[in-house]
Amino acid sequence: MTTAPTAPLTSTDDYNAAVEAALSANAAYYTDGTSALDDPSYDALIRQLQDYEDHHPEHIRSDSPVGKVGGGAAPTGDVAHTVPMLSLDNVFDAEGLTKWGASLARRLTGPVHGGYAVEPKLDGAAIAARYRNGRLVQLVGRGDGIHGEDLSHAIGSIVGLPERLSVDTTVEVRGEALLTRAQFEAANEQRREHGSKVFSNARNGTAGTLRGAKSRDYTIETTFFAYGAVTFDGVDILRGETHEAVMAQVDALGIQTTAATEAGLRVYETLAEAHSRVEEINALRAELPFGIDGVVIKANRFDEQQTAGFATRHPHWAIAYKLPASEAQTKLIGVEWNVGRTGVIAPRAVLEPVEVDGSTVRYATLHNPSFIAQSGMMLNDIVMVWKAGDVIPRIEAPVVNLRGADATPIILPDTCPKCGGDIDKSGKRWECANGTGGGCGLLAALTYAVSRDQLDIDGLGVTFLEALVENGAVSDVADLFTLTREQLVAAARSVKRADTLLEQIAAAKEKPLNRVFCALGIVRTGRTLSREIARHFRTMDAIRAADVDALAAVPKLPAANAPKIAAHIAAMGEVIDKLAAAGVNMREPVTEDAATGPLTGQIVVVTGGMREALAKFTNRNAMRELIENAGGTSSGSVSKKTTILVAGANAGSKLAKANELGITVLNEEQFAERVADYLG
Repeated sequence: MTTAPTAPLTSTDDYNAAVEAALSANAAYYTDGTSALDDPSYDALIRQLQDYEDHHPEHIRSDSPVGKVGGGAAPTGDVAHTVPMLSLDNVFDAEGLTKWGASLARRLTGPVHGGYAVEPKLDGAAIAARYRNGRLVQLVGRGDGIHGEDLSHAIGSIVGLPERLSVDTTVEVRGEALLTRAQFEAANEQRREHGSKVFSNARNGTAGTLRGAKSRDYTIETTFFAYGAVTFDGVDILRGETHEAVMAQVDALGIQTTAATEAGLRVYETLAEAHSRVEEINALRAELPFGIDGVVIKANRFDEQQTAGFATRHPHWAIAYKLPASEAQTKLIGVEWNVGRTGVIAPRAVLEPVEVDGSTVRYATLHNPSFIAQSGMMLNDIVMVWKAGDVIPRIEAPVVNLRGADATPIILPDTCPKCGGDIDKSGKRWECANGTGGGCGLLAALTYAVSRDQLDIDGLGVTFLEALVENGAVSDVADLFTLTREQLVAAARSVKRADTLLEQIAAAKEKPLNRVFCALGIVRTGRTLSREIARHFRTMDAIRAADVDALAAVPKLPAANAPKIAAHIAAMGEVIDKLAAAGVNMREPVTEDAATGPLTGQIVVVTGGMREALAKFTNRNAMRELIENAGGTSSGSVSKKTTILVAGANAGSKLAKANELGITVLNEEQFAERVADYLG
């Protein structure tokens, strides 16, 4: 893997080497979609070249990629743009944004009066879509900004870019085509089925998809979001004095715009407010169904854009605020095989440390053995690592074109890596045949069972559980409820701690059925499905009596998972009998007026910290239970379907979006008053 130099360039030799590295990376990206430099390394390299050229203009090479659209390597084709299709200049921090704002004010000879439009910088490929009399007739890539590549063969495969508008009008719409995360995974699955190399990431995949659509005998869908429009064929249908107004007009034509994304299109009066929105969008990245690499800030009014004007390759009235990279390339140096609480055997990638999204990543999920086999991944491959927000880092794909001579096959296990037993390889996720209800997954299963969202036996940490398992006192979750004071004293080495544990275990016996069922660790279930199953059947006896068809009828339960779930419930029969004998609750409390509760028909999102009446519901699952007990539906993100937002302390972007959509907003006290009968 090639990395950009981190020190400033100090000589012509350094400068020439850096130019060659950038040109090589650009050439690779625009031919096969694979570059030896990942995005953050390329950006750093261009900044170093820019700095050197600013101080040594006499050394500037004519083929330098600095300031050129696509680094001068983008395929141009022979289609002339109606007006130049330029790229954006970049800033990387608040100081850079302030400098850009000051420069804009100087060009306007005063402050911006029409506000700043703020929208996500989508990570895909820029295209111009030309409509004539309401019909999509041509797609053109950005190219060098003056001429672009004809991509019309992709018409009909781009979501959000209809082949026919709602009215017979003529216009050119500009925006970004991209692969959503779901489309990226589907595209790679299709490519594997057809014997093609997988895309290393969604951005490269978009470029490859659009250019390759002509010769491909199968269709890969992409998605489009518009961020601009210009006149076409001399027909001027665009109305409005602002970017926001024209985007609303484009949306009315039936074309998807950046306003339709979770990040949205908003206008702010001051640059400070726009910068705050940048931080909010950065926090949203993990929730977005596609990648973004920055936020675009532009003068909203067209007359101010015209006054500010253009540089050779970018407008002066807009800037791209680049965010910390959520993807990076690094080397896969090992694979670890771990056994989870239900016996699932999960591969974990060991990586050469790499900085991604503001933190150093050394490990990432490799999904399952099927993913490894289908992707053709090998040890010592260069791989793309993706991470955003608090999402666990994952490997997206190997960068096959960068594979070295030291690449060796990844050896898949023949036996359980923990107990040496047989492996069930019938599904994509392999499982230890001894891993359910005991065996090598016992300690992980017990740790899960006593955690806060299940039985909530806070004092039973891993150390105490290990001691109880080693001395034979506990062989399954039911044994926890028959522990004696003496056994707990021996494990905790404290009489006081043992007495506290006895109190917690007694309290755990009274947990509702959904918590008890979840503590069993049934395969293919978790907190959400455990609640659905418990509320559907109401008693443990009814759950045990349910066949595959009955389980498949449970809301939110995928029918394909029902056989595995039914088999595991049957296998846990002895443990369930022991729980019942120990006096553990086996019924789900049913509220008489659940169908007419205070939140019936409401979709509720909770954001911010709860400090007063709802302080004990700071746990996400506890809050979800409260909402559902009161008849509502809990959701994690704000959308047009949301009906109530509960705003606690330090509520952020979700509150802003709720206000924008006109959603009812309740503070902590107001919401607690509405669900007062359910707070116990």
